[in-house]
Amino acid sequence: MRLTASALLAFALTGFAPQVQAQPAQTLTVNYNLSLAGLPLGKADLSSTFNGPKYEMQGSVKLSGLVKMITGGKGAGTASGTIAGSQPQSQAFAVNTKSSGTQRTVRMALDDGNVADVEIEPPLEPKEDRVPVKAADKKGVIDPLSALIMPAVASKSLTDAANCNRTIPVFDGATRQNIVLSYAETKTIQVPGYSGPVLVCNARWVPISGHRPQRSTIKFMQENKDMNVWLAPVEGPRVLFPIKVAVRTTIGMGELEAASWSVEGGGTTTAARRGAKGREPIKAGAGQ
Repeated sequence: MRLTASALLAFALTGFAPQVQAQPAQTLTVNYNLSLAGLPLGKADLSSTFNGPKYEMQGSVKLSGLVKMITGGKGAGTASGTIAGSQPQSQAFAVNTKSSGTQRTVRMALDDGNVADVEIEPPLEPKEDRVPVKAADKKGVIDPLSALIMPAVASKSLTDAANCNRTIPVFDGATRQNIVLSYAETKTIQVPGYSGPVLVCNARWVPISGHRPQRSTIKFMQENKDMNVWLAPVEGPRVLFPIKVAVRTTIGMGELEAASWSVEGGGTTTAARRGAKGREPIKAGAGQ
């Protein structure tokens, strides 16, 4: 379950081009529904504020129904940093999770994309089969929340297929992995708050260190080719952000799907202009 949640939240995963003039601050708020094998799993909420090259993010996840009764699963996290070229540069990341009676807090400080300090409480239990994390694995990385911000290629439009093609180096404080995205297709969708084109990117999960390679779930995810992320454009800061993530798991398809999408500030409020209807599933446009 933890690997599924991590894949849905941490892999769906970058956005900015350098701005010549300062842009008014904008806040993107996305409310997601989580499902597994077609059954409701819970909800996730993400709020990202962009102010010039700086960003701040807040997110939370709450499982529901039987899964909540069994695991009590929930979590909350924050991240901040700056946009530099083709990817964010994380400065601070913190997350607190609770599942099956176990609570863990991770705090991480970074400098120019390099990990400066990590605090995990309680510490992870040592395992002989865990791949050691090397010093080089902590350089040029992005935290899991910041990895959701995807900068547009400077010379391309927000919906250019080239924006899909990227490798995202993610470090969560204990494990290092790459999320490799590649262009699949362009669709037109409609959700409350957004109607328009999205880039559909195929995704692969590539573990680098901190994982236990002999575990069946690790082997499954490493070979998994049934993963994709749908990226919607945010015009002001010129970023793309996941509006949907789908990951095949050992017990069915897991999905993180936007129930509502809102951009406020900078003279724009998408929720006021669009999405007058109630919460509906993502709908592909005609001809898609």
